[in-house]
Amino acid sequence: MLKKIIISLVVIVAASAVGTSAQDRTKVNDAKAAKMLLGRHKLSLQWISWDYFGTATVTNKDGVYYLKGEQKGRGSNRSDFVRVDGVVTQIDAKQFTFDGTVVTQVSHNNGGQPCERKGILNFRITGTRKYWRMQQIDSPCEAIADYVDIFFR
Repeated sequence: MLKKIIISLVVIVAASAVGTSAQDRTKVNDAKAAKMLLGRHKLSLQWISWDYFGTATVTNKDGVYYLKGEQKGRGSNRSDFVRVDGVVTQIDAKQFTFDGTVVTQVSHNNGGQPCERKGILNFRITGTRKYWRMQQIDSPCEAIADYVDIFFR
């Protein structure tokens, strides 16, 4: 009897591990959009610069798309930055869903302190724009709008 219970537990654990792995993969609803998202992109936060971009990189490892990037301030604003880091959970023709963190720090916003968004965030292409813009633009730290943009080629 104990042997049957142990075998059943092993089967249940193995089955749940397989199910978890499949759920972790990025859901790709548009192959062309997924191809466009892969690779290096310009990254910007309007408070830092429209002229000197940072870099965001999207990689695919075993079916999971990862997004990581940073833009840093220059000159007297060297402490300013925007950082993105997390997993792309779904890719559609005009948008992607991201589960991770976006941290901004701008000397004249939020008392110069970092502001973090964490969790599910959406980036969308609208109109004829050549970038995905984070849709959660309202800062959780003060009454301002943050335009976090990831440009495509």
